[in-house]
Amino acid sequence: MEESGYSKMSLDQTPMGMWTYIPAGSFGSFMSQYATLLSLSKLNGRQAYMMPNMHNNLARVFKVRLPVLDQEVTDRMSWKLQKLHNWMSPEYRNIIGEYVKLFGIVSSWTFYHDMREEILQEFSFHDFIKDEINVYLATIIGSTKNVTYVGIHVHKEDYIQITPHEQKGVIDKKQYLQRAMGYFRKKYASPIFVVTSNDMDWCKENIGNLLGDVYFASNKTSPQRDFALLAHCNHTIMTMGSFGFWAAYLAGGETIFLTNFTDSTHERIFKHETTYLPEWIGIPADLSPIP
Repeated sequence: MEESGYSKMSLDQTPMGMWTYIPAGSFGSFMSQYATLLSLSKLNGRQAYMMPNMHNNLARVFKVRLPVLDQEVTDRMSWKLQKLHNWMSPEYRNIIGEYVKLFGIVSSWTFYHDMREEILQEFSFHDFIKDEINVYLATIIGSTKNVTYVGIHVHKEDYIQITPHEQKGVIDKKQYLQRAMGYFRKKYASPIFVVTSNDMDWCKENIGNLLGDVYFASNKTSPQRDFALLAHCNHTIMTMGSFGFWAAYLAGGETIFLTNFTDSTHERIFKHETTYLPEWIGIPADLSPIP
């Protein structure tokens, strides 16, 4: 794969300094921060390290390989703080400093997609997780042949709380999901929709299973297991957030995402062209005024 400007070091060169990322947010956010740290440190010829909190969250799921900073070492060192905005900018190719802590909201593929294969390797699931998920997927299809798995991630709070009150956007989530599922039903002979959510009651009521091709993951499973389940599907229908993005990124295949769901103020921070891969399929939202 072409490296597109990444620094190339000879075999006798060792990355200098110590770069890390101040972890913040949820599981998907940690993945974005890890990928961005790995990419920018390589680009600038520096050695990347995980903070303990990032390691504790990611290492229980993935075979991540970056070394972990000891907390005492972290506390004693003098760090340069480098804030990042949400997408890759030219100046990030030349960040000055040997001991740098990156921070900020990052959720853009533009930071790391040039090294996609290495990112996918870092986010390899532990073998016991892969075995468990493959057994589950095999059991839900019964005797059905030539199945195409489509993962659906529905995160209720993004719609009910964050979007209306903070971002001034309204989403007809039910209509969007129906259209997205219709796309896969027309394209594939035997699609199986695997739904994960933190509000499965809403999903069962609004998605339903009239055609017998929808399977609802248990509410009792962990978010990490839900993530692994989505990532092992062939294709993805995502709603909002880094959790759904990374499940789709790891799954590969076709991804359907929701477009134009917020006002122009939020778009200055959250740019669709830097957030969703160009080949992903966007379905516009039905926006209406907030009561």
